Amino acid sequence: NRPKRCPFTRRRRTLAMDKVIVIDAKGHLFGRLASIVSKQLLQGQHVVVVRTEGICMSGGMVRRRMAHDRYKNKRMNTNPKKGPYHYTSPSRIFWKTVRGMLPHKTVRGAAAFERFKAYEGIPAPYDKVKRAVVPEALKVLRLGEGHRFCVLGDFCEQIGWKHGAIVKELEAKRQTAASEYWAQKKEANSKFAAAKAAANAQLGDLQQLIEATGY
Repeated sequence: NRPKRCPFTRRRRTLAMDKVIVIDAKGHLFGRLASIVSKQLLQGQHVVVVRTEGICMSGGMVRRRMAHDRYKNKRMNTNPKKGPYHYTSPSRIFWKTVRGMLPHKTVRGAAAFERFKAYEGIPAPYDKVKRAVVPEALKVLRLGEGHRFCVLGDFCEQIGWKHGAIVKELEAKRQTAASEYWAQKKEANSKFAAAKAAANAQLGDLQQLIEATGY
């Protein structure tokens, strides 16, 4: 006989969501975006965060540097190479923050963390995908007027990140290609609209024929 399950306990079920949400992180507040992303991951959503170098952090650069200097002193006393590890790239810093908001040592948390990716810039698979923003985490909506803030990419360059110039160069190339594609698409749409209007003009008024057929 199968043992009965305790009626006071219930299994947690996570809905599997195949759709991947790509978030453009530029202009978002660091902690608010990380908390919203972690909540979505636990609910079964696949999330990709791009342009992490454009994330904003509340507080000026001096205050952020002082907090990071205190953070760098946290290490294992007997063998520092066992951790904790202090990352310098924007995507890795955001990745570690999201990991801290997940129970990543449990099965549920590890499965949620596998559904998350973060990148600097917008790499090739996601540059042709529609990107979303999170209004609850936008700096212009959540940070008070006049409050100091700093950009994560600038902060990382001060603490040792050496690839900021490369990311800016690749982003400039991507934006140029996107502008050319959008210009070609607008031209094609205008030609299609003109051809459609010309075809409708040749057909004339079809209202009588439509009414005769019963529509």
